[in-house]
Amino acid sequence: MKYAAFLIAATLPSVAFAQNGVTLKNEVFVARTITDAQGNKKNTLQEPTTVLPGEPLVIIISYTNAGTKPATGFVINNPIPKAVSYTGGEQPWATVTVDGKTFGALSTLKVPKGDGTMRPATVSDVSAVRWKFAQPIAAGASGRVMFYGTVK
Repeated sequence: MKYAAFLIAATLPSVAFAQNGVTLKNEVFVARTITDAQGNKKNTLQEPTTVLPGEPLVIIISYTNAGTKPATGFVINNPIPKAVSYTGGEQPWATVTVDGKTFGALSTLKVPKGDGTMRPATVSDVSAVRWKFAQPIAAGASGRVMFYGTVK
């Protein structure tokens, strides 16, 4: 069976979604560095209760096949919210789009310029991230995919 899932990484801390036995949970975190009482710095992921422009975000999409059969041809499409600038992905097999139609490696995508010519796409042009699973997700299996952004 083929499955497609669409998930929006909103400013909400967590969004859950289920499609034909595969559940998705979307979590958005602000990446911050904190300093403890001894002056040691530590990177942390915090709930986005308050975010400021330029702050880095980590978007984690966890998946679980709660069905009884492997999920083949599974795809996750995650639009980039208007308030977020995409800065990169965790999995090298993730593809992106700048027009909502054509997905591929960022280096292969083009964006029209005002004069009718095309220019190479940049991370600021990315409008969605896609993970197309090459292998079936076994019944009971789970994992996660991630991408990064900044608050506009």
